[in-house]
Amino acid sequence: HEEKLNFKKSKEVCLSYIQDAMLQKQWKRAAEFFTSYVESLEKDFSREYVSPSEIIWRVGSEILCHHSHGSVKEFNSFIEQMKTLGIRRYLKVCLEHAFHLLCNGLIDEAYQNLSLAESWRFGEQTVIQDKEMKLIQAYRGLLDYYNWSKQKNILLEHGQDGFDDLSVEHEMHSCFRKAAVSLKEIIKVPGVWDLFVKCYVDLLEFYGDHNEARQVLNEYAYNSKFPANPNAHVYLYEFLKRHGESKKSLISALKILHDIVPSHELMIDFNTMLQKSKKRKKRQLGLEVIFAALDYAGWKENVKAWNCLARQMKQIVISEKHLDWIKQEWNSRKDWWPAFHFSRYLAKRNWQKNESLSYEKALVAGILLGKECKYFKYVSHQGCKAQMKRFRVLKKFMNKHSLVYLRISG
Repeated sequence: HEEKLNFKKSKEVCLSYIQDAMLQKQWKRAAEFFTSYVESLEKDFSREYVSPSEIIWRVGSEILCHHSHGSVKEFNSFIEQMKTLGIRRYLKVCLEHAFHLLCNGLIDEAYQNLSLAESWRFGEQTVIQDKEMKLIQAYRGLLDYYNWSKQKNILLEHGQDGFDDLSVEHEMHSCFRKAAVSLKEIIKVPGVWDLFVKCYVDLLEFYGDHNEARQVLNEYAYNSKFPANPNAHVYLYEFLKRHGESKKSLISALKILHDIVPSHELMIDFNTMLQKSKKRKKRQLGLEVIFAALDYAGWKENVKAWNCLARQMKQIVISEKHLDWIKQEWNSRKDWWPAFHFSRYLAKRNWQKNESLSYEKALVAGILLGKECKYFKYVSHQGCKAQMKRFRVLKKFMNKHSLVYLRISG
C-alpha cells in the first residue's frame, strides 16, 4: 500500500516536470521525463493490465511534434501503437494522425489513414464513437473536395486550349460525388461547420444547384438548433450578393450579423445600403450601425467608417432634419468618446499618419463637440496652415452651423 502511495506521488511529480518542460518548450528535457514516466508505469504495473492513459497519447504526440530530432516516421510509429492499445480512443487518434500528416504536406497519406479509419469496426465501440466516425467521414470528404478542386482547376486552365481529357473530368466528378455525400451529412449535425459548409456550397454552385446552396446556408444561419455563428450570416450575405438578390434580403442578413457582432467589417456595407434607403427608419439604423462600430478600438483609425459617419452627419446638419438621431446616439457616448476619439494627442497622431482620417474625424468632432473641441481646433489649424482647400471649407462649414453643437449637446 505504501509503495503504491509513493508511486502515485512520484508519478504526479514526474508529470509536473513534464508539464513545466513543455511550457518552456524544452522538448528534449520533456522527452527524458516522459520516457522515465512510461518506463515506471510498465515496471510498477507489470502484474496488472492497464490501458495507456490519454495523457500518454497527448503528451507523447506533442513532444514528438516539436522535438528537434523528431520525424514523421517516429510520429507514425508512436501513433500506430496508440491506435492498437487504445480502442476507445481509436478514431480520435486516427483523426489527430491525419492532421499531423496534413501539416507535413502528406495529403495522400492522410486520405489513406482517414479511409482506413472509416472502415474500422469494433463491436459496440462503433456505435459509441458515432460522432468521431462522422468527423472522420467529414474530413475525408474535405480531402475529396480538395482533390475535386485540383481537377477543376486543371480543366479550367486548359479549357481555352481545347483540353480534352476524359480521365480528369471523370476523376473530378467522382471526387464531387464522394465529397458531397460526406459534407452534406456532417452539416446536418448541429454545430459550427464553417469550412465544411463553404466547401459544400462551392460544389453546389459550380454545378448550378443554387436552390440547394441557398437552403443549406439558410439552415446554417437560421436553424435554432445550431449555435449562434456570425460566419453563417456572412456566408449567406456573400451568396445573396453573388447572385444579385434584392437589397431587402441583403439588409436582412446583415441586420442579424450586426446584432451578433456590431464590430464586423461588413458594417461598412450595411451602413452604405441603409444610407441609400428612402425609408427614414433604415437611414436612422445606418447611423446607429456606424456609431456602434466606432465604439470598438479596432475601428478607431478606419477612414471608411469615419467617412460614412461624417457624410451622414453632414447631410443631417445641412437639412436640419433628424438632429435628434445624432443626439440619441451621442447621449450614451458623450462621457467617453471625447477621450477615446477626440483628444489632442490623437489629433496630432492622426494628422501625422493620415490627413484624410483627420479630416473626417474633425468634421464629426466639430459637430458633436463644437468648433472649440481640441481635436477640431488642432486639425483645422494644421489643414489651413498647409493651405488645403477642404480644411478651409470645413472651417467655414462649422462657423455656419456652430449652433448645431448646442442643439445636439442639449
